[in-house]
Parts: sequence; structure tokens; C-alpha cells
Amino acid sequence: MKIIPDTSSVTLLPIIERKVVHDSIVYSDFWLGYNVLDVSDFKHFRINPSKLFADKANHINVIEIFWNQAKRHMRKINGVPRVHFRIF
Repeated sequence: MKIIPDTSSVTLLPIIERKVVHDSIVYSDFWLGYNVLDVSDFKHFRINPSKLFADKANHINVIEIFWNQAKRHMRKINGVPRVHFRIF
């Protein structure tokens, strides 16, 4: 996890390019910030989570489960103050 200033394509693409091998297949939802992946070196496929969490064996369920668990944990401790996050 990393705190980022915003979720625009300009912010997301450099992070994705550093973390994902070029020519990889990337599955995402329909967030506008991911539009830049359509014209990048990645093979980009979108899955609409309101209709379907998976397309055959490919899914975005893992990230959905991660955020669900993170929010549940943070609710128990009344959140996490920003001072405890390292800003990059």
C-alpha cells in the first residue's frame, strides 16, 4: 500500500510501470485513472465489478478482498492517523 496524491492517470501510470513488467496483462475495473493503460505497453482488460468479479480465471477479487479487510481492521481501531503513513 502507498498513499498517492491522487488517482489520475498521470499519477498511476509511472507507479504501474515501475511495479508491473511491460507487456503484462493488466486487469482493472472501470476507474478513469486506468484509461491510460489502454494506450500503454500493457494488455489492458476491464472487469465491471458491479456485474462480474471475474472473467474466467482472471479476476479483481483479490484487491477487493484486500480493501474490505483493511477497512474492517481500521474500523476496529477507529482508523489510522495520517502521521503513521510514510508519504513518498
